[in-house]
Amino acid sequence: MGGLFAAPYDLLLGRKTYEIFAAHWPYVTGGDDQPIADQFNSIAKYVVTSSTAPLDWHNSHAIGSDVATQIASLKATDGPDLLIQGSSTLYPLLLSHGLIDRLFLMTFPVILGGGKRLFGKGTASTAMTLVDSKVSNKGVIVTTYEPAGAVPTGSFALAEPSEAETARQERMRMEG
Repeated sequence: MGGLFAAPYDLLLGRKTYEIFAAHWPYVTGGDDQPIADQFNSIAKYVVTSSTAPLDWHNSHAIGSDVATQIASLKATDGPDLLIQGSSTLYPLLLSHGLIDRLFLMTFPVILGGGKRLFGKGTASTAMTLVDSKVSNKGVIVTTYEPAGAVPTGSFALAEPSEAETARQERMRMEG
């Protein structure tokens, strides 16, 4: 995790994640979390929100309309990288507009049952290339991916379908 937060960065957050962070990080005093609290409290926070409620956490900026264009403009500056923490509703939009350069995924060794999907409905299909992976001493798998264009598709089609395939296709037509 230290490497992820070592380079200069700003945060890009959805409103719900912003509210969770803003209710926590400004109030951290001391302990192991102090270095990350100091970073989060000083950097710029860009918040995708339709709310007009004020963003009271220091150095927070609302992105309220034409989100893709505003984020593309931020990425085009000489400013630091934008890191997304949580904010899973942003991923479909960002992926569809080619605004994600790297995706860091952490898989924790727990089973919680149902929950929110990271890539829910509306997420465009895209191939990803694994560029790094690590496993922590607690079993957390940290993978880094970069977008790799369209998803390559293949086929099991033979030059001439087998009798089993012809029968399967016929069953499919009959079932509907």
